[in-house]
Amino acid sequence: MENHESLKLGNQLCFPLYVIAKEITGLHRPFLDEIDITYSQYLVMMVLWEKDGLTVNQIGEKLYLDSGTITPLLKRLESKGFILRKRKKEDERVVQVFLSEIGKNLQQKACEIPAKMQEKLNLSTEDLLELKETVDKILNKIQK
Repeated sequence: MENHESLKLGNQLCFPLYVIAKEITGLHRPFLDEIDITYSQYLVMMVLWEKDGLTVNQIGEKLYLDSGTITPLLKRLESKGFILRKRKKEDERVVQVFLSEIGKNLQQKACEIPAKMQEKLNLSTEDLLELKETVDKILNKIQK
């Protein structure tokens, strides 16, 4: 006999993770609207604030995105004046991405977002760290 209980939505791990990701992205929206970027663009900017001058492929690897997804994001960020894309002299097939002065200055405003999100979620720092640790553990197992 089949176990129909295993197919109930309430018994799934994937569903609450999906909903949390969607809802947290939505909760970011008002804060990101203030600095004129989308959530996906915010992720790219965070990668560059951490290490400027990465290649398109390196950014894609960090964000688990392919170049077909990352390129339109970069084009929009470039059109807003936040980044510059430059071909490497040694290999013109490789495009490096650099923060513009505007992009560097945007970091100061963006620094407020994590604290605003924590306040909005009404979770302690310990709760957030525990949740992140658990999610990271799952992600590491998936990647092996």
